[in-house]
Amino acid sequence: MTQASPAVVTDSAYLTLHYRLATKDGTDIVTTFAGNPATLMLGQGQLAPFLEQRLLGMVEGSHQTFALAPADGFGERSPEMIQSVSRATLDENSAPGADYKIGDLVDFAAPGGGRFAGVLRELGDTAAIFDFNHPLAGKALLFEVKLISVL
Repeated sequence: MTQASPAVVTDSAYLTLHYRLATKDGTDIVTTFAGNPATLMLGQGQLAPFLEQRLLGMVEGSHQTFALAPADGFGERSPEMIQSVSRATLDENSAPGADYKIGDLVDFAAPGGGRFAGVLRELGDTAAIFDFNHPLAGKALLFEVKLISVL
């Protein structure tokens, strides 16, 4: 009797796994290893596409750690993503009486109905400076995966 070969991750696989995303020095950003494993379907946006790409071809039961350069993760930091926003635009996207502090993450309405967020860097009387880079842009990351099951 031949043994069935282990299941392999495809672009529409349903997975149960433990995963950890950490900075290059090992500081956890998110991890499931301390609790219940995650269950997700690839291609549904539950993981960033560059993380899903690392899972493709993995064999059920395997445990791997991927080192991701900034360009392979959330990209390099871009000076063009640091922009001035008028105080009027900030007020339009704020709850009444919002009291912002440097370092706050502020959510904005985008043209076409989307949303985007930026970190407040400077706050003036007529304008504010926001950094719209992803908070993990420019950072080398570690992505650890322990693949429990593939359906």
